[in-house]
Amino acid sequence: MCNLTPSKVGIALGYRDPQGWVTEGWWDLTPKACETLLKGALAARFYYVFAVDYTRGGEWSGRSLMCTKDSEFTIRGVEDCLARGYDRNGFFEVDTGEQKSWTIQLTDPSQPGAPQP
Repeated sequence: MCNLTPSKVGIALGYRDPQGWVTEGWWDLTPKACETLLKGALAARFYYVFAVDYTRGGEWSGRSLMCTKDSEFTIRGVEDCLARGYDRNGFFEVDTGEQKSWTIQLTDPSQPGAPQP
């Protein structure tokens, strides 16, 4: 994941593993920095991302609803988030095309090709 913005951002990631859906967070990325979130070869084709701009406010989100919480988390399942005491946020889908590695670049929403908030 690369943060190409001038802001500090927080990243949450969702994906499906052999036991089902899981969401994990938060990774904090400083401005203009890249970090490997998942070590080794990718195990899924589709990954889901929710990111928060800590500096200027706003977020990168989508339509896939998954569970999060304010502090560091690993959450199994995407159902009944609120009833289980979690927050629910919309994640955007990333199709890796079954590649073994993939880099997502977060850019300012005003930049062409940026995931829309």
